[in-house]
Amino acid sequence: MSVTPVLDAPVLDLRGIDKSFGSVKVLRDVAFTARAGEVTALVGDNGAGKTTLVKCIGGIHAPDAGEYRFAGAPVRIGSPRDAAALGIEVVHQDLALCENLDIVENLFLGRERRRGLALDEDAMEEMARTTLSGLSVRTMGSVRRSVSTLSGGQRQTVAIARAVLWDSRVVVLDEPSAALGVAQTQQVLEIVRRLADRGLAVVLISHNMNDVFAVSDRIAVLYLGRMVAHVRTGDVTHRQIVELVTSGASGDLGLRR
Repeated sequence: MSVTPVLDAPVLDLRGIDKSFGSVKVLRDVAFTARAGEVTALVGDNGAGKTTLVKCIGGIHAPDAGEYRFAGAPVRIGSPRDAAALGIEVVHQDLALCENLDIVENLFLGRERRRGLALDEDAMEEMARTTLSGLSVRTMGSVRRSVSTLSGGQRQTVAIARAVLWDSRVVVLDEPSAALGVAQTQQVLEIVRRLADRGLAVVLISHNMNDVFAVSDRIAVLYLGRMVAHVRTGDVTHRQIVELVTSGASGDLGLRR
């Protein structure tokens, strides 16, 4: 799937997105953008609609209404394969890694490089090392280590590396620091920032406001299925975002659901 980019347009631009499951309306007229070279944090309480919006972005769910634009052009995303063809990769919270396989095998799972009928192990190993090096990952050791031997932070790094291995333009990270210790969280946040600095549009879903303010350029707040704010991180305070997450309104910002 090819798209002719529009100058200065957001890489990802969703407008008027509705999504219902039976009689339950999960998303209502949601607008959301993500720009190249920026980290956009998507925050909201449990049940706000974050997961559903991410699944719409990644092609798992088709919106009931609204417009999906990529690099300024309208597109139809009917499956995760369609999203991947555009360069949209989603790293889900469960990571979807195979513990019985090594790092290289996980990175190329389903997308193996071949030389004739045989797997091109040398090429895949080299691409794995190059990708991890580009993320400034130095603590992984051999790329032939089994994933079962990796720490939580290292596994998150492998999942992120897999997402950026394929000329990605948008990477969506669902709670990448959940259940990680302080040092591992810092390492993952550094990688998140590095992705944006390389020109990718990064969408970070997180409940941790410290992480959000540490690494994001913009913050989008969902409340009961509605987007109640989409602001620059430097223009708001921690307290204002918490108010928006918990009540859908912030008197200081004049933003209400």
